[in-house]
Amino acid sequence: MSKKQKLCFVIMGFGKKTDLSTGKTLDLDKTYKNIIKPAVEKAGLQCVRADEIQDSGLIDKSMYALLMHADLVVADISTYNPNAIYELGVRHAVRPYSTIIIKEQEGVIPFDLNHNRIFHYTHLGDDIGVDEAERCMDALVDMIEVILKNKTIDSPLYDYIQDIEPPKLTSKEYKRIIGDLSDREESIFAISERAKHFMEESNFVEASKLWEKAENIVPNETYFTQQHALAKYKSKDPTEISSLTDALQIIEKLDPDDETNDPETLGLTGAIYKRMWHVTEDPEYLKRAINYYGKGFKIRRDYYNGENYALCLNIAASIEDDSEEKTFYKISAKKARQEIIEILDYLSDEEEKSQSINKWPYATLANCYFGLSDDENGLKYEKIYLELVSLDWEKETYFECKETLTNLLKDK
Repeated sequence: MSKKQKLCFVIMGFGKKTDLSTGKTLDLDKTYKNIIKPAVEKAGLQCVRADEIQDSGLIDKSMYALLMHADLVVADISTYNPNAIYELGVRHAVRPYSTIIIKEQEGVIPFDLNHNRIFHYTHLGDDIGVDEAERCMDALVDMIEVILKNKTIDSPLYDYIQDIEPPKLTSKEYKRIIGDLSDREESIFAISERAKHFMEESNFVEASKLWEKAENIVPNETYFTQQHALAKYKSKDPTEISSLTDALQIIEKLDPDDETNDPETLGLTGAIYKRMWHVTEDPEYLKRAINYYGKGFKIRRDYYNGENYALCLNIAASIEDDSEEKTFYKISAKKARQEIIEILDYLSDEEEKSQSINKWPYATLANCYFGLSDDENGLKYEKIYLELVSLDWEKETYFECKETLTNLLKDK
């Protein structure tokens, strides 16, 4: 680490996190890669995110040392990640100035922070628009330069209580705790980036190994557990049923049977059970898939959960002998699709058709229309989806779902 280069420590959640106050799921890695990191580096500072020191056996000491020592701290409190909020509190306790709070524009600001200056940005969920990323990066660079130059007090503690001295950390102690961060290549961030690369190549076996490594390093991080379960479920290694069983054991660490409101966890659990139904045709697995998908749809109005909930209801209708139950399943599936179309009404805007982040919403919309026997609109939105999608496994997933739905509708 250069002695002359100033250091910025970034505290935030990472991976996909759901803001329970809005129901919106954000990929916070995109905030880091598209706004924070380029802005910090453009301002001339070295940028280190909290997860980049998670591989250290001295994680707690490293975190506290960086919170005390860093010339600048950027704290993203979007989704109210408890670790980020706690670490922001520590920073405010140990440094009077040079702390920037940023947050996605939606959601309520906690009372204790609503008097602080907060930098807001707009997140689209899976990504951040190019124009928004550029705007925020430029604005954040300007803010960083002003803050480092003026050293204005931004900590509520030092603002409200006068004549107190912040704690000191000697250079020798800091170096003993931190070491040379530039020599660390096995950071959580690096591991997760390689895992994502393997996912894009449909190499789910290798991706699963890396997500497991990340999960073992940070066992309480929901995102890594979800991705580990997803990659394992997709890997079919050593056999499909064994990989599904293993994936179920992984996702159960997140207590999907508990009072979780996380649509990612509920949707993934439903997907595993749905696949287990396809492999074994055991109706109990189908019932469980309906339960998890239905919970995710009803609690969060999540379109992904909703689409799969409707599909599983159609499957249940196709194997049900009781005429009243069969009718109930079909009507419930129809109502779910009609509600999803209302949820995704914003996709009718022409500008949305060029946004790659909308590929799955468009796929969902297409299947909903197909499920309602409206092939004209189904083909319309399918075309848009195919123009946005790039990965083979994503296309395969879509057409597999469409084929299942088509066959079910033939038998109705």
